[in-house]
Amino acid sequence: MPVISRIVKPSTHRGKRAILKKEPKLVEDAKQTLCFKGKNTSHIVVDFMKDMYDLKKPNAAMMQKKNEILPFEDVTLIEKFSTKCNASLFMMALHNKKRPHNFIMGRMYEHTLLDMVEFGIENYKGLKDFKIPKISEGIKPLLIFNGELFENNYELVRIKNLLVDMFQRDVVANIRLQGLEHVLSFTAIENKILLRSYRILLKKSDCRIPRIELEEIGPRADLLCRRTKLASEDLFKQACKRPKELKVKKKKNISRDNFGTTFGRIHVGAQNINSIQTRKMKGLKKTIVEKKAGIKRKNNNDDNDNSLKKSRNVTDVKE
Repeated sequence: MPVISRIVKPSTHRGKRAILKKEPKLVEDAKQTLCFKGKNTSHIVVDFMKDMYDLKKPNAAMMQKKNEILPFEDVTLIEKFSTKCNASLFMMALHNKKRPHNFIMGRMYEHTLLDMVEFGIENYKGLKDFKIPKISEGIKPLLIFNGELFENNYELVRIKNLLVDMFQRDVVANIRLQGLEHVLSFTAIENKILLRSYRILLKKSDCRIPRIELEEIGPRADLLCRRTKLASEDLFKQACKRPKELKVKKKKNISRDNFGTTFGRIHVGAQNINSIQTRKMKGLKKTIVEKKAGIKRKNNNDDNDNSLKKSRNVTDVKE
């Protein structure tokens, strides 16, 4: 006999809030990232993952214990952690003789694996090695992708989409110039992605727009693309689908100015002013002379119409 899964109702207000927090929403919150270590790790890949964790704060969680997981062989444990922590993104640090300094990034869709990419860390220089002031926590970075391979290569196009999903945080409508503090640059060269991180400095200039300088703050690393596990086109299209409620419907004859004021255009047909019912008052009543003139004018118009009809009938008979 198949076991029927029971729906457990929350018994406390705290449990109810936790269940409501995990429910799907029209506008999702910033995606959470889960960082954890594999059974064997190296100092380099762990430090790199900690730097990524620092850049992702406060939308990230670090697991201290090591886990015996091989994601490209069995991903069920990662999916379990994702469901438990309500995290749709994950990072993992691994190391072995065949694939040294192995770093894995991936994302989930409905708590099942969607995409996963494996990188090798080379030429690493961490945040601690740059002895300069760092950025504030929770700053949304400006992402720059250099190289034609991000447009032409299918795998790198999907990796670019994964990197945007990993670092975009909340979706914003407007950007303030003083709010731009951090730049993440990704450059595609052959089978590598060069990661560079900069702090934006606004300097004085002769014009209204300040002069911008970039100061490298770390981390710096060359990501060697090793293995990928990408979703099919149908599944990826389904994961990117937006709800109908979020699609803005265009309304005809409605426009907005720069100040947000709404203007509407109304089309009205031709109107006969003489036949419009006006307010009944003694001052607007027609006099006896006006009434007689109106009756006479009406009779004259009727006589003219009758004469025209008779003339048309006569011409028809002659033909």
